[in-house]
Amino acid sequence: MYAEERRRLLVEIARSDGRVQVSSAAERFDVTPETIRRDLEVLDRSGVLRRVHGGAVPSDFLPLGDLALVDREQSATDEKDRIAVAARALLPQQPHASVLIDAGTTTSRLAGLVPANSTLTIFTNSLPIAATLSSRTTADVQLLGGQVKGITQACVGGNTVAWLSRLRVDVAFIGANGITPEHGLSTPDCAEAVVKEQMVRSARRVVLLADSRKLGAETATSFAPLDAVDVFVTDAISPHQHQVCTQRGIEVVVA
Repeated sequence: MYAEERRRLLVEIARSDGRVQVSSAAERFDVTPETIRRDLEVLDRSGVLRRVHGGAVPSDFLPLGDLALVDREQSATDEKDRIAVAARALLPQQPHASVLIDAGTTTSRLAGLVPANSTLTIFTNSLPIAATLSSRTTADVQLLGGQVKGITQACVGGNTVAWLSRLRVDVAFIGANGITPEHGLSTPDCAEAVVKEQMVRSARRVVLLADSRKLGAETATSFAPLDAVDVFVTDAISPHQHQVCTQRGIEVVVA
């Protein structure tokens, strides 16, 4: 097989599965891992794929990182709306149950769907989410204080982590900027990673809300292994990625 044909097939795999891995591609094409790495470097330089740890993802995946909240609100709006609607069914039904809602634009859509007559106790480190919930529902809304990040309107820092360390909630709804089996759930901001890590530890059940662009991406700081997730709600997922999740006992909900 010529290199050009192999590279074309590598691009097709990345687009269909959301990611192409060096090890599996080397086995499939009966070449060395070094050959696949060189192919991926060529495709990365040409802008077709983007190199990540252990492989590559389609270049049309652009991690949003710490874009301003207003900019992130305007990206993948349909996907986020569908994810929020699906996640609403995962809110605890028992009276006075406790919920933790992470800061983020997908989680904020879930907050907007909490029933007006809710009896939930809801903890959040997000100023916009706290404002939405307190103004339109009867839920007991608890804002986890700390240093406010202007760009994301999220509370971070030692005070936030200290509050979280004293909690044990029924369900935590968490967001992530990157999701891979190797690097787990990740975010580009170290301060937010520490808060998210404690959120995961503080929950009996962890529900991950993330659109499909986050699959196969890795950002700077890992805050939890993939195995820490109980339910993953997304808008689309490849058969391979679905299998990776189910093998780890994760329930996948496609909105």
